[in-house]
Amino acid sequence: MDCREKNCVNLSLPVNPLLTTKKLTPALFHESSVRSNNSGYSQRPHFVQHFHQKNRKRAILKNGACNIQQSKIHGLQKLRYLQDFFTTLVDAKWRWTLLVFSIAFALSFYIFAIIWWFISASHGDLEPNHLPPLQKKNGWTPCVTEIYNFTSSFLYSVETQITTGYGSRAITEECTDAIIVMCIQSIVGMLIQALMIGVIYAKLTRPKHRTQTLLFSRNAVISQRDGSLCLMFRVGDMRKSHIINANVRAQLVKQRKTKEGESLRQYQVDLEVSADGCGENIFFIWPMTMVHVIDESSPFYYLSASDMLQEDFEILVVLEGTIESTGQATQARSSYLANEILWGHTFKPVVYFNKELEGYEVNYSKFDRTQPVDTPLCSAAEAEEFNKTQGKV
Repeated sequence: MDCREKNCVNLSLPVNPLLTTKKLTPALFHESSVRSNNSGYSQRPHFVQHFHQKNRKRAILKNGACNIQQSKIHGLQKLRYLQDFFTTLVDAKWRWTLLVFSIAFALSFYIFAIIWWFISASHGDLEPNHLPPLQKKNGWTPCVTEIYNFTSSFLYSVETQITTGYGSRAITEECTDAIIVMCIQSIVGMLIQALMIGVIYAKLTRPKHRTQTLLFSRNAVISQRDGSLCLMFRVGDMRKSHIINANVRAQLVKQRKTKEGESLRQYQVDLEVSADGCGENIFFIWPMTMVHVIDESSPFYYLSASDMLQEDFEILVVLEGTIESTGQATQARSSYLANEILWGHTFKPVVYFNKELEGYEVNYSKFDRTQPVDTPLCSAAEAEEFNKTQGKV
């Protein structure tokens, strides 16, 4: 499209206007003012003055973590964490989880040791004439053999709960209450161990670890595809095991004022994205470029390259699917700020057919690489209007 008669100029080597530094019209740019370095990213024109762009704080960090902190949770509200203590332990850091279970084991050992000592003392097993060396001589049958003092009771408590018997201390048929306590302690020990195993397994197999090998491109790009201006970003998976039923969605977060004057600072708008002709659901066997067509339904429809310099927004992108090897659902997240969108660029190919391997090869060293392409700097609305005046639509 040749838009040179309007304020919509094609560039044979386009610049990334989001790296420029003042309110510019597309006519300021010409071929000699744009240089491309070896990495494929356009450089800033030398004649552009410094421009202070708004620096929006991320809601979603580049590594997918939510940049949100809960605060001022007081009183009975904190008890809700205990009502779902399993999830609380899974979400806690390893050191706190291990500390909780260590305290749980220690307390149970100590509490039942007191109970065993009390049973032995009330039965008279700790009297001088009834201690283990004199029991056989005096014909005394204790509740628990080889109990001398509280230390012996503590050792028997540990042996009973973790089923580690050394052959010396053992319960007898003399005391019914001792038999009941032994059954209770065995059940308590099994419950604590079962909970610990469940929490540790859940922490080791959390689907969020799978997201470490799910990649989003460092930058998003805007260029033309099939005659339409499109916003694009790339997603990839480094593992051979695939993500089943992969689904990609995107949302725009920006400030908005309602008709009543209310300011919605975190207003979210869905962005329709698709990969080729697959829609949001993709067959995720190699890196794919997700495309958002900037049409009349897009919030970017009236934004030109220079307009985006003053925009303050964040694009949240989410990849969801099922892990093939475990069957668990996983979710990878990332985001793009306005200064991370390269206008007039497209992604370099990363998938090649390797004749030696007789299969396709993905070169992840080029995953973030872009190249400049001929792209008008006017908005999609202006480009469509110009095409209509030229009879091209």
